[in-house]
Amino acid sequence: MKLPIYLDNHATTKVDPRVVQAMLPYFTENYGNAASNQHEFGWNAEAAVENARTQIARLIGATSNEIIFTSGATESVNLALKGIAESYSSKGRHIITAQTEHKSVLDTCKRLEKYGFQITYLPVDKHGLVSPTDVERAITKETTLVTIMMANNEIGTIAPIAEIGALCKERGVLFHTDAVQAVGKIPVDVASLNVDMLSFTAHKMYGPKGIGALCVRGTNPRPRLTTQMDGGGHERGLRSGTLNVPAIVGFGCAAEIAAKEMAIGHDRVSMLRDHLVQEITGQLDEVWANGDTEHHLPHNASITFSHLKADDLMMAMKEIAVSSGSACTSASPEPSHVLRAIGLSDEDVLATLRFGLGRFTTTEEIDYTITRVVETVKKLREKINQPATVH
Repeated sequence: MKLPIYLDNHATTKVDPRVVQAMLPYFTENYGNAASNQHEFGWNAEAAVENARTQIARLIGATSNEIIFTSGATESVNLALKGIAESYSSKGRHIITAQTEHKSVLDTCKRLEKYGFQITYLPVDKHGLVSPTDVERAITKETTLVTIMMANNEIGTIAPIAEIGALCKERGVLFHTDAVQAVGKIPVDVASLNVDMLSFTAHKMYGPKGIGALCVRGTNPRPRLTTQMDGGGHERGLRSGTLNVPAIVGFGCAAEIAAKEMAIGHDRVSMLRDHLVQEITGQLDEVWANGDTEHHLPHNASITFSHLKADDLMMAMKEIAVSSGSACTSASPEPSHVLRAIGLSDEDVLATLRFGLGRFTTTEEIDYTITRVVETVKKLREKINQPATVH
């Protein structure tokens, strides 16, 4: 076993070596522009892009013409929310979301509020679950879009997306889900989930950074999005810009691997995650796991170490890469909005660590982590409880 140990797979994942091998020829050999349709270099690049589009679509039960490439999930979210808000503003200016959404959704909603849109931020229960009943009650004649994340990036709770999507369909409201943490980890099928749009990205599923996608369903009627990136009219006019062919090829390869190996990977990572949580919470007092135990991502463990500071814990075991929250909000000094929303006090929010397991996590690494966490927590607590020395 080598140190350091990487347990921050929510933030990003290691690129699978098979993905790297698939990408390499598209840097130096097949380096054409996919939009160059007058010669073989362009034709080869376009063929590679369309093959990857098919691989990615297959992973989520979509068709290839429903996949729009972006620079990542944040751009996908912005395109979905702003594109729908602008396109359907004459119908209504009301959007529904949840308090525990990723910052890319929340900050986009805040921006839309400045332009006169009304946003409803639904609460969640103590496990982080959004109630479909609350969604239904919040829908008005002005509601044009509901956006609820499929799986939470901090506590791993999986939302009842299919149920929410079904009621949105009944009420004639478009439905978007941020599925970044779910795609490639658990089965995702856009048809059975009743979604109109789904955002996801490659680097959370062992693909490269800088490439993501928005699935825009071809259902009747197909959602109309106002373009947010003007230019050459790439991606059927929805996202202009030269396509990142090597990254797209890597995205496609990562999707194909995920489709083939998801079931085995799910069971193995779930077992390691359960072992980690059970041992840490079993050996330490006033320590608990957050999130819903039944509807939960296999690779996530959010654990609160009462009366300690997560930053002190991380500093005391620098050889283990974990986090105290979302990588996208690490620059923010405020306590996690997700943990606050499920009812944790500010003290407990600041005492919480997020462990993100992955495809390359080993049993030896988890056993080492358990030992180090337990001994470090005990030492820090002993230090806190020591009486002050009088000089």
